[in-house]
Amino acid sequence: MSVEVRVLRSGEEWLAAFSVFSSAMIGLPILADQDAQRLAAASETGRVYGAFYEGQLTGMTESYAGTLTVPGGARVRHAAVTHVGVKPGWARRGIVSALLERQLRDARAGGDVLASLRASTAGLYGRFGYGVATHAASVEIDARHGRLRVGQQSDAVTLVAVSAEWETMRHIYERHPPVRAGAITRPAYWWEHAAIRQRNAATPYYVAAHAGPDGPDGYVRYHAGPSDGWFSDRQRTLVVDDFVAGSAQASVDLLGYLLSLDIAQRIVFSSCPLDEPLGWLLEDCRDATVTSVFDETWLRILDTHVALKARRYNGLGEAVIEVTDPLLAGNGGRYRISARGAEPTDQAADVTLDVDTLAALYLGGTRWWQMARAQRLDVRAASAIAVLDGLFACESAPYSGTRF
Repeated sequence: MSVEVRVLRSGEEWLAAFSVFSSAMIGLPILADQDAQRLAAASETGRVYGAFYEGQLTGMTESYAGTLTVPGGARVRHAAVTHVGVKPGWARRGIVSALLERQLRDARAGGDVLASLRASTAGLYGRFGYGVATHAASVEIDARHGRLRVGQQSDAVTLVAVSAEWETMRHIYERHPPVRAGAITRPAYWWEHAAIRQRNAATPYYVAAHAGPDGPDGYVRYHAGPSDGWFSDRQRTLVVDDFVAGSAQASVDLLGYLLSLDIAQRIVFSSCPLDEPLGWLLEDCRDATVTSVFDETWLRILDTHVALKARRYNGLGEAVIEVTDPLLAGNGGRYRISARGAEPTDQAADVTLDVDTLAALYLGGTRWWQMARAQRLDVRAASAIAVLDGLFACESAPYSGTRF
């Protein structure tokens, strides 16, 4: 019997599908009924899919609409894919394939240029054209010894009242959105989900906001790390969940605020850009340690033509690439890339690659020479690799910073 995938329209259907997703994830906390109902009400009509196998609801996926910033600053239409799950005992029956393929086709037909997700199973999504486009780092700061080496405006950061926390964060993020390639918008659904997730956390959280010359321009959200006995613990840890700074000074002042919280011995940034200069802000750079690096954005290019034209290219020379996409008809093609932009061409290709490999290269976080070394490219003109590396290079490491 084949898998039937259809759009779920009602809140009741969403709740049933989300129950399937929760059972598939195992490690996620169960949402209270009222929280699940809030999420169901905030989900976007037409973007929630259920899979039915032998008449049973056996899987779901959904997305929400927004934009993703590409190199050069343009923002293109983007689908944030989330809640991908199959009911326990129903794996390997084509359910995930049916869900994701339908979702991608509909997203492309609806005008989305890119899709992205956070992968719980890394080996799965390459089969559907997703590639790892950004990485993130966890950074630990020794708060006992860490001292800023730059000037701090200590009175610029204040703790936000509980009643105003989420409104304050949303206002700051919308007014000062991150400008790195890979950053995405945070619509109402994201904020609702983040608030619910935080309410169900094991420890309370706090928000401190930064006052810039034209109003609030940054914030940090943090909580106490796990501890068997907080007051007697000699490794009390503050975990930073969200760090948004609209200026270099805001970044300095927010870090200085965290260092001023004397009760903590460690400050852990759970996710940072790979090139975030936290260590350089300290008198001793060894007081900041990268403890792990992990994949962040899994990107899927839905419209190769629009995506390639949207981003900026640097460097000299030009090269012709040929992109193949076995899943989305009409999404492949041959393009001439130069500092002037990307244009379709009939010229012979210098490099041929699959769409998942292009996704990994698109934001500039992965180098073309790396993919050539990994034999992910069919290289017909070796000199094109250095040219493409120059064209796709970015000033800052791409990074999203938004979990969903």
